[in-house]
Amino acid sequence: MAIDEPDPGGSVSTTDRVVDVLRTRMLEGALPPGAALREVSVAAELEVSRNTLREALRLLASEGLVAQSPNRGAAVKSFSASEVRDIYRTRRVLETQAATETAVATDEQFSAMESAVVAKERAEQARRWRETGTASLRFHQSLIAVLGSDRINEFFRTLMAQQRLAWAASCDEEQFQRGWAARDRELYELLRRGRRTQSVGVLLVYLEDSERQVLDALREKTAHER
Repeated sequence: MAIDEPDPGGSVSTTDRVVDVLRTRMLEGALPPGAALREVSVAAELEVSRNTLREALRLLASEGLVAQSPNRGAAVKSFSASEVRDIYRTRRVLETQAATETAVATDEQFSAMESAVVAKERAEQARRWRETGTASLRFHQSLIAVLGSDRINEFFRTLMAQQRLAWAASCDEEQFQRGWAARDRELYELLRRGRRTQSVGVLLVYLEDSERQVLDALREKTAHER
């Protein structure tokens, strides 16, 4: 997979593209917590220099997605209970604000939300649990896009990668994803019909239940490892 070609617009560096590829793999569940990011093999796969990869890994570490150790190299980060709580705290602030601003959402933005919901429903029916999780994250990203801020979109994309890693570190994906497609559908339908006050209440319960599920699974996993 070569990504070391010049950007036609000249605005995105090779390092930025490596960051985007690896971040996307984390968000999609292809790179789980603890996965080693060995310089030689990853640089060869992406057909970039090791210096470029090192810089990309440094940036991903600054985003809280990669852990680096002088003796053990780089690996995909695992998340603690306190970090999980902080992820959900941030999501509540941003997503409830987005839900209140859907009055000005465009048809294209609602179409993006619906496409993600449909993708999640189909993946759940087919028992493709990794795809189910990715579609759910894409739905929430499309909700945040209503805010119309490139900075928030970029920040939230990283947050969703962190969220996926938090899921993967603590949960059996099938157990975690099963049944959530209906809740995404409910939230989308409320937003589409303009029931914003009700949608905020549903969203807050949704995030609280999701957070508890992750924290319970993380606590159980930690107990088993002792």
